[in-house]
Amino acid sequence: MDTAVTDPVVGLVLEGRYRLEERLARGGMSTVYAATDLRLHRTVAVKVMAEHLAHDPTFVDRFTREARAAAMLSHVNVVSVSDQGSDQGLVFLVMELVRGRTLRDLLSARGRLTVAEALAVLEPVLAGLTAAHRAGIVHRDIKPENVLIGVDGVVKVADFGLARAVVGTGQTSQTGGVLIGTVAYLSPEQLERGRADARSDIYAAGIVLYEMLTGHPPFGGDTPLAVAYQHVHHDVPAPSAEVPGLPWQVDELVARTTRRDPAGRPIDAGAFLAELADVRKDLGIEPVPVPTGQGSARPDTLRPTNRPTRPRPHDRHPSAPGTEVLAGRASRGGRTSMLPGMGAGPTTDVHGRRPGPARPRPGVPDHVRRRRTRLAVAIVLLLAITIGAVGWWLGEGRWAAVPSLAGKEETSAIDLLQSAGLDPDPVVAEWSETVPEGVVIATEPASGEFIRGTDVRVVVSKGAERYTIAPELVGRPIDEVEAAIQQDVPVQLARGEDYDDDLAPGLVVRFDPPAGTELKRDQVVTAVVSQGRAPVAVPDVTGQTPDQATSNLQGLGFTVERIEDGRSDQVDVGEVMAVDPAPAAGPVPYGSTVRIQVSAGVPLVTVPDVVGKTGDEAATILQAAGLQVEATRFFGNNVLRQSPAAGETVERGTPVTILLSFG
Repeated sequence: MDTAVTDPVVGLVLEGRYRLEERLARGGMSTVYAATDLRLHRTVAVKVMAEHLAHDPTFVDRFTREARAAAMLSHVNVVSVSDQGSDQGLVFLVMELVRGRTLRDLLSARGRLTVAEALAVLEPVLAGLTAAHRAGIVHRDIKPENVLIGVDGVVKVADFGLARAVVGTGQTSQTGGVLIGTVAYLSPEQLERGRADARSDIYAAGIVLYEMLTGHPPFGGDTPLAVAYQHVHHDVPAPSAEVPGLPWQVDELVARTTRRDPAGRPIDAGAFLAELADVRKDLGIEPVPVPTGQGSARPDTLRPTNRPTRPRPHDRHPSAPGTEVLAGRASRGGRTSMLPGMGAGPTTDVHGRRPGPARPRPGVPDHVRRRRTRLAVAIVLLLAITIGAVGWWLGEGRWAAVPSLAGKEETSAIDLLQSAGLDPDPVVAEWSETVPEGVVIATEPASGEFIRGTDVRVVVSKGAERYTIAPELVGRPIDEVEAAIQQDVPVQLARGEDYDDDLAPGLVVRFDPPAGTELKRDQVVTAVVSQGRAPVAVPDVTGQTPDQATSNLQGLGFTVERIEDGRSDQVDVGEVMAVDPAPAAGPVPYGSTVRIQVSAGVPLVTVPDVVGKTGDEAATILQAAGLQVEATRFFGNNVLRQSPAAGETVERGTPVTILLSFG
């Protein structure tokens, strides 16, 4: 079926760079696509997280951190991680594309492998794990599906960091959620306490070795719970019980790496690899090419004579779909009891018997026999110590009182806790208004409470929850500032306005409280936004020359416009007689236009006609028109003539001469 039709993700381009071309595999947590890196013109693999995980912010955050850690891991036997991101609602990881098949595919086709072939596959797996363990990375999900065999025979381990990221989403024993992983390969400590370290990877690698030699995992069952119970309560059987003729050294290697007590296993993958080299040397096994599945098994491939190579029909394969999620329930102390009574207990065989000291087998070299004798003595001593420890544990030792840690520095508190035989797991940081940073706030269980187990949740103060607004936001547009603060600072932002001579309207002038001040969560902060320059009062420039008035007004930011000259009996000719807007009108916006009018002299009037009027009447009329009267009397009191003549236009105040005579 065409995946481009059935899978809507095919064809998408993530972050403008990775074009998804073909769906390669699909699981419960992710889907893998072949993709083209459009920038580097190469083919890569893109793992897209399942939608329900991509919507979990806690998972995405933890996944991002673990992906970065995995990207720093560079080894020929590790699938390299080159990029990580989220786009179009998809959280994805960009990895090296390995052309070939998984170890699961190879075992499905071959049934099982020879000892030499199994070692050829396991050695590069352990080499990759060694590099990871030395970098502080625990895989947590070693299984045949995560072992890739390229067509060139190069073996690579996939999904570094992903299993740890999934466990970190809150689905761990600390929260009473679920433990994610393939139950057929989970170590007893993962099943009991949800905790894993490098020795948990060793256990899973030992299970994979058993499966390569026999064709199936050591434990099967109808439910994940049944498989988990066997991991916790039973030792892994010897591979030679399934495949007669396998060397006893191989049986012992499987037994050492799959001990239920993590302390009895090799400390990390490097130690496992060293023991594997010893076994190869003891058996004289020469290196063989890694089987790629291109051909069938050789005639000398060992086959079981009394059991089929496939799991029994009534047993569900532990790595089949539906076995990857194991439900758990939270106990009173916050731990998860995955199964009733899952204590590791003394080591027994599959029939409940304790193994006796190993006896040398015929034909075993002397140096090997001596080493086995020393090993048998060590086992007997270890059993005696274990039995004593178990007795103490079942008596008084299994209960411990949580010491008082509140108010102590984190380092001192952890030292006290470990001195009491307890583990600070987890140590979480929380804000506190009353407890200084780095000081323990509380423990769970509380101080003085007796607990069975070792894990104590320690809450350490991060100090008072405070946030600051970056000073760099001053001078930025208010919309940009609001978006930045809403994303980074959990405060309530209000707007204010003010004039500013330097910042354009819409830019942030300042914050109240000022930027850089420590703020509490949800505290109200006012962003003062510029309205531009403040309004300016128009000065009184009347009586000034036009040039003086223009210079003064322009100095205040006004635009000056000179209108048609007017006449004024108050202002001399050539001086400003009027300003618009008038100074009395109050301040006007910065940059406004101010109009000035210059005086051209006193006002003009029209000389009235007073001829024939009496002298008194004529004087009254002329004075009312703003003119002066100069009268010359010649025998009479009537105006005989006037100068200037009636109808002429003259300046106000001009003298008019009238001649009085008989009418």
